[in-house]
Amino acid sequence: MSAAPEIVGGARVICFSPIDSRHKQTEKVLHVVAGTLQRPVAGLAVCQYEGEDTFYLFGCDSDWSSVTDTWHQTFEEAKEQAEFEYEGVSETWEHYA
Repeated sequence: MSAAPEIVGGARVICFSPIDSRHKQTEKVLHVVAGTLQRPVAGLAVCQYEGEDTFYLFGCDSDWSSVTDTWHQTFEEAKEQAEFEYEGVSETWEHYA
């Protein structure tokens, strides 16, 4: 999977990680969109919308299109949520400068 673009879901990407064999989906959280249970994501991105102080964790498909999202008060909370959903992601974040 390629690196995430600088913008995902209309928000600036702060860090991202493809989800692969280095990670284990915990199944502690199941995402339902429009009544449909979503499959495991191909990548995660922690993002921030311009002018906002809060953060979003986007679950993305293989083209880095947002499939799921969760809102977080802090950057650290977004990263903690990612690890709660996919063990090992704390070790694989890639950061934009």
